[in-house]
Amino acid sequence: MTSAGAGVHAWVDATAGVAGDMLLGALVDAGAPLAVLQGAVDAVIPGSIRLASALVTRAGMRATKVDVHLAVRDQAQRSWRDIQALLERADLAAGVREQVRRVFRRLAEAEARVHGLAADEVHFHEVGSWDSIADVVAVCAALDFLGVTSMSCSAVALGAGRVVTSHGHLPVPVPAVLEMAAGWRVLSGGEGELATPTGMALLTALSQESCDLPAMSMRTVGVGAGTADIAGRPNVVRVVLGDRGDPPGQPDEPVIMSVLETNVDDMDPRVWPTVLSSLLAAGAADAWLIPIIMKKGRPAHTLAVLAPVHRRDLLRRLMLELTSTIGVREVAATRVALDRFWVPLQVAGGQVRLKVAHRGGEVVHATPEFDDAVEVAAERSVPVRRVLEEAVAAAEREGFVPGSQVQPGSA
Repeated sequence: MTSAGAGVHAWVDATAGVAGDMLLGALVDAGAPLAVLQGAVDAVIPGSIRLASALVTRAGMRATKVDVHLAVRDQAQRSWRDIQALLERADLAAGVREQVRRVFRRLAEAEARVHGLAADEVHFHEVGSWDSIADVVAVCAALDFLGVTSMSCSAVALGAGRVVTSHGHLPVPVPAVLEMAAGWRVLSGGEGELATPTGMALLTALSQESCDLPAMSMRTVGVGAGTADIAGRPNVVRVVLGDRGDPPGQPDEPVIMSVLETNVDDMDPRVWPTVLSSLLAAGAADAWLIPIIMKKGRPAHTLAVLAPVHRRDLLRRLMLELTSTIGVREVAATRVALDRFWVPLQVAGGQVRLKVAHRGGEVVHATPEFDDAVEVAAERSVPVRRVLEEAVAAAEREGFVPGSQVQPGSA
């Protein structure tokens, strides 16, 4: 999610359920042009699908329905590795590519736990088909176009009953949805599969918190329709876009969080980078390693994770699954963080996001995203240092320097 200015917050109302096409319809209804989204999808799976939208009603409520028309009917199973290869070749903005990766990584890890496999071995069925890939890519491209830099969601209606899948008859919520629901507020909401794996992955991979409608200066509302028109219950997802910037001079608010820690002395150190990235992808506010010496002089590491309260159970479970530890300790901590937003900077040969941290509308730090610089440097065959220098110069030209003023919500 990238944007000029202080960025836009998106709150997703999923109290009637969520699917990829419903969330996509809501974002199109909120102003994301279908042509832009079609271009992003074509970059990943060229010539395979066509997006179409129409105004419909659901239990008397107006909504936008987005349909994915398939040009390729043969649907082979695709692994997480296959989808990563598609994304690597695609001409997508760096921020969009990373969001899509995060969503499919979330799905792969959930499916891996359900089936007892490694994430790279997971073969997607329903969620690996062209239409689901199109939903995920188009949603991430829509968020980028609308300038969304943060997202939250309501409690999610999961449904009840049974559903037919490629694995046979499964109970609702299906296992992958339940895996991804850990740490998030949920409710039944009615009969049938109300939350699909694709919809749940999008919400839990891209949202920072589960909450009721937050305080914000509202810009617009988008309403996306599901396929069924259910009497008495509008089958829709709503997206509320607005600005959550604190008014100038408002004191920083401490937030209660948990610090989860464990000491590990018997694990291959080459695994640690994947452990840290998985924890961050699962919603950790931060994760780090500290070299230590344990009993009998053994070299070891302390793995520490800064966990939002609503994510701590999931993150604790991941620490136990991803490492060789047999226990995790926890202490409460308060965190005071600067507000931040992302600005896309154009440098020769690509785009680098600038993370701008501010207090009361005054810039405190403005830092180019290192991973973006690495990607641009690789494409241009130049040192990363040069791309970072160009990004800093571009930030200064745009006025994002410490002490300068930003207007929350400005574009």
